[in-house]
Amino acid sequence: MSSSMLADYLQRREKLITEDRALRTDHVRSNYTAAELKADKVVRSIRAKEATTVWGIDHEHVPHPYPGMEFLNGKDLILQTELYEIVSKMPKGGLLHVHQNASVEAKTLLDLALSHPAIHIRVLGPLDAASLETVLPIIQPIPVEQYPTTDVVGITDVLYTGGWVPIKKARELFDPALGGPAGFDKWVLSAFMINPSDAYDTYNTPMKIWMKFGSTFGVTDPIIRFVPIQKEYLRMFIRSSISDGISYIEVRTSFFKKYILAEDAKTKLELRELLLIFQEVTNEIKAELKAKGREDDFAGLKIIYNTLRIISSEELELELEQCSKFKQEFPDLIAGFDLVGHEDGAECKPLIDYAEPLLRFAEQHPDIPFIFHAGETLGDGTAADMNLYDAILLGTKRIGHGFSLAKHPKLMQICREKKIAIEVCPISNEVLRLTSSMPMHPLPVIMNQGIPVVLSSDDPAMFNSMGLSFDFFQVLVASEVTGLLALGHMARDSITYSMLDEQSKRAAMDAWERRWAKFVEEVAAMDP
Repeated sequence: MSSSMLADYLQRREKLITEDRALRTDHVRSNYTAAELKADKVVRSIRAKEATTVWGIDHEHVPHPYPGMEFLNGKDLILQTELYEIVSKMPKGGLLHVHQNASVEAKTLLDLALSHPAIHIRVLGPLDAASLETVLPIIQPIPVEQYPTTDVVGITDVLYTGGWVPIKKARELFDPALGGPAGFDKWVLSAFMINPSDAYDTYNTPMKIWMKFGSTFGVTDPIIRFVPIQKEYLRMFIRSSISDGISYIEVRTSFFKKYILAEDAKTKLELRELLLIFQEVTNEIKAELKAKGREDDFAGLKIIYNTLRIISSEELELELEQCSKFKQEFPDLIAGFDLVGHEDGAECKPLIDYAEPLLRFAEQHPDIPFIFHAGETLGDGTAADMNLYDAILLGTKRIGHGFSLAKHPKLMQICREKKIAIEVCPISNEVLRLTSSMPMHPLPVIMNQGIPVVLSSDDPAMFNSMGLSFDFFQVLVASEVTGLLALGHMARDSITYSMLDEQSKRAAMDAWERRWAKFVEEVAAMDP
């Protein structure tokens, strides 16, 4: 072959690569600043270096390390990287897909439970080494008149008969042979969250892991839905989000259970009280930030009202009516409506079963958009996969997960043309076994079709992946092409496709751009 032939081939090759990559989201914008381009180059250099120095060597207790590996096995390594340190400082924009009852670190929730005298624990029989891994604790607030009046024994004592024990006392009395107080913490936290052995060994299929996933909510919800803890829980969620560079939140809040417990642990308050708590805590934090001259750091919080996909159409009518009443009373708080649950689960109904009441509601209440979960499945043509068609036909503004969307060329075209953003939850999808690792995730397929993508955390408390930094990190290291500019593009989209009104959206975007400019200047000045 002549040198001219090779030169021509290399030229055509370079042209093809350039044309292909020009279609990717981070190439849509052409007017990047010098600092952005330099920062992107620095990040790529660090990523390439750490692919060898961190992910290319053996580590004790970390099987087969590689960039984008299964998160629960790789988290300790992620925390050691310079790349994670950079990503953790990045302004993330909006967190648009997170479930309120899984938004605070499990250890923090345990600390909250231990600090309140109303919180008690019981199990159906004394715990021992044989039952420790299978018995789930029952933890909840009880009224003062139900507190044990006699000397209590611990839940690991042979004399224990299944009654309520103050959780703090149960911890103190936990059998030293089972680890004492530290063993108690380990046991309770294993019921609060998904561990590596749960995800990758014991419950290593999507159907199995959802059994474990669902059980965690059963344990933690009674603790959270208690006014004094609910307030502090929400406060901690918002503050930790702001610390991670999140400047706006749309939180999915369940209204399936029709009350929240008052401080006396027996009075059942109407769910309006929950909205008042959200309003109170959000305003309190915004006032704190304003007093510190940091009002730009947080644009606020809205609620996506949701209920479970196990209800009847008649029950859905009542839920929709309640949502519309809340919207009238709290117009700035209610962002939209969703139905949630395990789409592949036998109990959960597909969206088509609810089409009639949903169509009627959409016509009557255009101010309450649908923001549906859909396509959180490995299926192709299954009922869960078909939810994508119905979500789009029902007018959803965004799609939660949309994991199976990449199998549907027409639906991707519609999402691109109608600008229906996909709320992609990378770590959630991997831990819940839809993908084995981030390099296998369909995110690049969706993103490179020009469909807007916003990265989200879903249920970070259960995955030990608080904030958004871990999700952004996993996406960044899983590709040789995706860089810091692409992450910035997704952060911008999280504000663009939020449910903020246009004026608030512009203010949030301006604030984000200022923080982004400062961030890229700092990264650009680094020595890779």
